[in-house]
Amino acid sequence: MTDHEAMSSQPQVERRPYRADRRAKAAEETRTAILDAARRLFVEHGYAKVTVADIAREAETAIPTVYASTGGKSSILRRLIGKGLGDSVVDQTLAAVRASRDPLQVVAVTVHGVRVDNEGHFGLLRVLVTSAAVDEAARQTLVQTDRLYREALSEVAGRLRDLRALREGLTQDRATDVLWFFLGHRSWRLYVADCGWTWDETQEWLAAQVSAALLRSPAG
Repeated sequence: MTDHEAMSSQPQVERRPYRADRRAKAAEETRTAILDAARRLFVEHGYAKVTVADIAREAETAIPTVYASTGGKSSILRRLIGKGLGDSVVDQTLAAVRASRDPLQVVAVTVHGVRVDNEGHFGLLRVLVTSAAVDEAARQTLVQTDRLYREALSEVAGRLRDLRALREGLTQDRATDVLWFFLGHRSWRLYVADCGWTWDETQEWLAAQVSAALLRSPAG
């Protein structure tokens, strides 16, 4: 028997397959820890004062790991905002808007959905707005966020138009502008943070203002 044959006759030890999913899970857990740490620090201290080293320390990982997993501060902020934009609240609200045939219900559903979205991401939105003044990447992220926000409000305006509920002379574009004025994140920040209103008070008042500004009177 040759050496080769002898080796071939030996039982083969099965090698344990490489578990890519385990490594991917570990990488995702690290990325989540970094993003959670960054969010806490941004909200507590402000975007400008937080360094990548601070984020690494809070996440209990190394600085190179932060860069490799999530990028620098601007990239981290974009990721955090992206997670917020992917929230199912927006889709659920627009689905309810499309299903409603009552203009007042369309307004009520919209204001409630916008309130839930703003309340859930209030601290992060404040970080984005303040950081946009000192960071170009943050400013671009804010511009994109506002654009998507307005697109969702435009769909609401389109639904009110289709229901023939808009005041005489109001186009969908102008109605979108009105919705943005009353329901944009700046309005929620003004009443809740600056004026000290509760979220319930703000929601009720804004719903009344939107209805008065956009909807035909019952006699109309």
